[in-house]
Amino acid sequence: MKRRTFIQQTTAASALIGLGSLTLSSFQSPNTKKITILHTNDVHSHIDPFGPDDGRNANKGGIARRASLIESIRKENPNTLLLDAGDIFQGTPYFNYYGGELEFKLMSILKYDLATIGNHDFDNGINGLYKQLPHANFEFVSANYDFTNTVLDTHVKPYRTFIKDGVKIGIFGLGIELDGLVGKDLYKETIYNYPVEIAQDMSRILKEEEKCDLVICLSHIGYFYKKNPDRICDLKLARETKDIDLIIGGHTHTFLPKPTIEKNSAGKNVLVNQVGCYGLYLGQIDFYLQEGKEKKADSTTIIV
Repeated sequence: MKRRTFIQQTTAASALIGLGSLTLSSFQSPNTKKITILHTNDVHSHIDPFGPDDGRNANKGGIARRASLIESIRKENPNTLLLDAGDIFQGTPYFNYYGGELEFKLMSILKYDLATIGNHDFDNGINGLYKQLPHANFEFVSANYDFTNTVLDTHVKPYRTFIKDGVKIGIFGLGIELDGLVGKDLYKETIYNYPVEIAQDMSRILKEEEKCDLVICLSHIGYFYKKNPDRICDLKLARETKDIDLIIGGHTHTFLPKPTIEKNSAGKNVLVNQVGCYGLYLGQIDFYLQEGKEKKADSTTIIV
């Protein structure tokens, strides 16, 4: 993709952690390490792009286009992680026919690094999800779903760590309460635990015990619920925890042109982002880390 075309298809927004209004060039230096986080959510089995007559989504999306974008970004910065915040399944005949096999195979070709589990990923039952795991060359994390007495036991970890250019990145997953959304016969003996306490514990483990430089939450609990503001959501999670740098959200299909910045329980900034649904957009957060200095971040939402 030509650079000019690529720039025209992006919506860039500055989201600088702990830096006020300084520009990106203010903190770039030879000693700065750049970590790029690419993310999707609620793709819902949309493999093909939308057609020219599909209203506001016309000519957007499609996994082939996403692959091209991801490839070009990785060439610019090999220190990149590609993540998904759940609801990979359900929404097109591809899922009805292949049961998730195609989605996982294509995500593997795109070299996704990690994903969490959304409520629709149980739509063929927990056994149906388990059956497709061999097609996924990436792992799943969920810290608040207890799969002990299910087929997913040991196959889904609470968190994963990665090292890119000497920077240690810890990522944990959170899922929405399944009762009322998913039939008990589908999720079987899966136990849901309240996300805030789990997130506090996970972020502490990743920050203090694992010594992670970046802590990311892959969340499928929803951005915010206007009709039920007391319901747990990503914004409340950010405010009621500490040590999380970025929450990548899903479930509510919320399109954010730039991440929301929330103050955590220690008064520090947390980025909260979500990029709509159906693979229409690709989220990009670039973190800049320099020893002895605060983390900085810049964000771009890319139209696919």
